[in-house]
Amino acid sequence: MPDTIIVEGLTNEEFFEQHARPGRVGLIGGPELINRLIGRAQRHIDVAGEWSRWSHAFIFQGRRHDGHHWLVESDLEIKRKHIRLGVQENRVAKYYDATKTTALAVLDFSLTAEQERRVLSGALELVAAGTRYSLREIAGTAWALRHPAWRPRENLLAREQAFYCSAFVRHVFDGAGIDLAAGIAAKNTAPEDLARTVLPHRKWLMTRGHAPASRVRGLVKRVRARLRRGR
Repeated sequence: MPDTIIVEGLTNEEFFEQHARPGRVGLIGGPELINRLIGRAQRHIDVAGEWSRWSHAFIFQGRRHDGHHWLVESDLEIKRKHIRLGVQENRVAKYYDATKTTALAVLDFSLTAEQERRVLSGALELVAAGTRYSLREIAGTAWALRHPAWRPRENLLAREQAFYCSAFVRHVFDGAGIDLAAGIAAKNTAPEDLARTVLPHRKWLMTRGHAPASRVRGLVKRVRARLRRGR
């Protein structure tokens, strides 16, 4: 069973400094519209329809010679006209900004040395292969979330050599013989599924306030209205 430890009063940097270790899983969420929309899409997982606080997942790689903790993730990275779409390595400092990252969790599955090696080598193999980020698989997962009978089946929009964030984490752990979300297809795995895993683990959790759901619904309505006017 999970052992959840609530953490308070730390900066994001202090939180990760204390709990980031090689092979552990990270989950984050924030108040920006895209994060809240991802959280809203996962409401079908909860029996009460509560929105998920989680919008992204990754694997910690460890501290390097530059003194920084690093992670491996599948993400959309856009900086000054430079775009990376897919599995990539980044410093954990990417998520230090407390105004953008307001929910943080680290999951420790007490991996053996061999399991840790397989998880990290599997993740880095996907980096080396230039594995892409898959927006269409997100759409397929969104469909499966609304139609639970599809969750154990192959993602309707699955692609070769492509993963979104939580599907990437699930795939890498599957390769190490660890099933984080039994009964759900790897490419239908949402961040909330990782947060709810029943595998024995320790979870450190730190959250701050989110934008109210009503505010996000208002933003969604305004975006839809603008799209209709632009037709």
